[in-house]
Amino acid sequence: PDRQLERTPRMAVYESLRLYTTSERFYIAGDQQDEIMEIDRATEEIRFLRNTASIPPTASIQQIFGVFGIIRLVGGNYLIVITARKRVGKIDDHSVWKVVSTDVLSYSRSVRHLTDVQMKNNAAYLEMVKSVLSTDGFYYSTDYDLTHTLQRIHNAGSEFKDASLFERASHQFVWNRHLLQNISAQRELLRFSLPILHGFISSQDCVINQKKFQLILITRRSSFRAGVRYYRRGLDANGHAANTVETEQVIIYNGQKASFVQTRGSIPLVWSQKPNLYYKPTPAIDGSVDQADLFRKHFEMQQSVYGRQIA
Repeated sequence: PDRQLERTPRMAVYESLRLYTTSERFYIAGDQQDEIMEIDRATEEIRFLRNTASIPPTASIQQIFGVFGIIRLVGGNYLIVITARKRVGKIDDHSVWKVVSTDVLSYSRSVRHLTDVQMKNNAAYLEMVKSVLSTDGFYYSTDYDLTHTLQRIHNAGSEFKDASLFERASHQFVWNRHLLQNISAQRELLRFSLPILHGFISSQDCVINQKKFQLILITRRSSFRAGVRYYRRGLDANGHAANTVETEQVIIYNGQKASFVQTRGSIPLVWSQKPNLYYKPTPAIDGSVDQADLFRKHFEMQQSVYGRQIA
């Protein structure tokens, strides 16, 4: 149990943003309108600005709720922004949001510079990106670290707790870390760097024997060795198990917090199971690798993160 509530990070991410678009640049302004991220659509340069004076009055304006990141396809860079969200609950008065819709904005104003084959490939890749973004289960909070369990937050030092959300977030559970690398590289832009988790989050107010408490369930999918069933099995060279999921059950009662954490993942060996017409394809163990070494590496990693466990 933990009586002390989590402090809001000193550099929380902006709750709401305005996207200004011109033919030459994107401008993303924070809540206070005095901090701006400018993206040059031609040079791809990203700059931090201190006021809105440089934004042309003719720019189109759109409210957004976060920057998902930047991705490069055949046709150039694309800016991904969150255009709709749904609040799924609160943790210590910190709102938790679910991504409802996104927009993918091209830096280039046209694709006429591409060949027919390149245009076809770019369109195919763009549809793949949009398909992934439409997947259910992307969550975030602008002022609470969803990527760490209560135990890890409680045991962390002041340097960790004073860091920005992006700096302190677990690499394992941030699904847009690569997409934000060009933004987060500039410390002034960390308030625009929103770590996004994939999984499931639910928060419910409950009453048992006339005692009111909050029950929170957080399921975090690992971004390491993720994939679909059958096609992604076993361990990688670093000991990460396929489709690892961390599930945390949190109860908050009278200011006290208790947390119970479980993890699951693929069998920690190097193996495969190729789909075929049979209901249960035969698993194949890879005999060319040192299974014992990777098995040991996997559990050493588990212990370093979670300490002693019950299997």
